[in-house]
This record gives sequence, C-alpha cells and structure tokens, in this order.
Amino acid sequence: MKKIIAVLVFATMLISCKPSEKKVDVYKNYPENIANVLKKHGGLDNWKKLQVLSFNKGEEAHTVDLHSRKTVINTPNYSLGFDGKEIWLSQQDSTAFKGNKDFYYNLYFYFYTMPFVLADDGITYEETTPLTFEGVSYPGYKISYASDKGTSPDDNYYVYYNPETFQMEWLGYSVTYFSKKPSEKFNIIRYNDWNDVNGFLLPKSITWYKKGEDGQPTEPAKPAIEFTLPLVSQAKLADGFYNKPITE
Repeated sequence: MKKIIAVLVFATMLISCKPSEKKVDVYKNYPENIANVLKKHGGLDNWKKLQVLSFNKGEEAHTVDLHSRKTVINTPNYSLGFDGKEIWLSQQDSTAFKGNKDFYYNLYFYFYTMPFVLADDGITYEETTPLTFEGVSYPGYKISYASDKGTSPDDNYYVYYNPETFQMEWLGYSVTYFSKKPSEKFNIIRYNDWNDVNGFLLPKSITWYKKGEDGQPTEPAKPAIEFTLPLVSQAKLADGFYNKPITE
C-alpha cells in the first residue's frame, strides 16, 4: 500500500495545469435531490476529475482506475483484478481465495463509492417509498439499469438520504448475478460513518441490517465492515499495474 501511495503522490506532482474549459452542468440529467446528494458528498464534477481510488478492507488493498474500472485487489495470500479485458486471479495456494472472482472483484468498489457509482451512464431514477428508522423518515430513489449495462442489469439499488443535509444514510440492493433473474429480495446497508477524503465523503464503515416484516431496518445483522487507508488521486497509474502478475 505504501508503494501505491508513493507512486500516486509522485505522479500527481507531474500533472501540468490545463487551460480553463467551458463549465458543463454535470447534474442536468439527474433528479434535483440526487444532484444534492452528489454535491453533499464532494460533487460529481470534482469526482469526474479523479483517476484513481484506493482503500483497504482488512488485509485487502483495493486500487481502481475510476474511468476504465480496471482493478487490483492485493492481499498477503492472493491477488485479484480486472485488466480491462479479463478478470484474473493469482494465488500460491488454491484455497486462498474461496469466492467467485467475477462477482467479487468490484463488489466492495460499488459499496465504497456510493453515491458516486449511482451516477454511471445508463441509469434510471425513480422516487420510492421513504425508509424509516428510529422515527426518522429518509426519502429515497430507486436506481435501475439499462439492459445492456454491466453483468447484472436487473440489479436494483435504493439510495436513501437525510432530508435536511442530503447526506446518504442507507442503501438497499438486490443481487441477480447468480440467478440472472429479477429479485424482490433486498438487503439493507446503513451508511452513517464517513471519512472526509480530500473533500469527498467516503464511507469509514458500513453495516448490514436486519429487516422487519414491513421491510424496514431493525438492528445490525453483523459487525460493521471497516475501510482504512483511503486515497483519491487525479494521477493515472500505468496500465500494467492492473495486469496479472507473472509467476515463474
């Protein structure tokens, strides 16, 4: 991780200043309140200037090119990544990684980059029933995808925000990767612990919650997932950084 930070810092120093360009309204295609949520978390215009994001989840060091979505996850026992063409796995012991690499490689990238990842192309926004927790009502939007977007276009997300501050507070989501069919089953994650990372609000931790019969959150389902060593940069890393390691 220290090596990644050093490379990004050095590369940032080499970026030359560009002449000012005509300002474009990056929010024109989004509902007003979605735009307000994006602005609260640092601004979509600022987010689009970034090239690289990295964070740690336990022993996993995640590094992502925000434009190509090339990815590397490094751990002491295995590496996993996407080089722009294929999803690869490198491990010395075949039991080191027990999950599905195609499903896992960008899973926590999506959770970590909320709400910005919900501003991708090919998304439809629809107001939905507010979520209620401990007497507070959180307005929300349903996010659905065009049929030609991603490997699971039938996935739906529900983003809920504080009505006074527009800070994101909850995420509902379905998983259709394995069934390849629309699902009425939704999971709920609480986002109430944030880091200010160079002006961007990025999650410090997220917590899955149980739901009552009415579908509203009740209590934590398991301990929070914590994220550490957050880093964002306007400097690109070499494409080779995301390639599968060559082993003898």
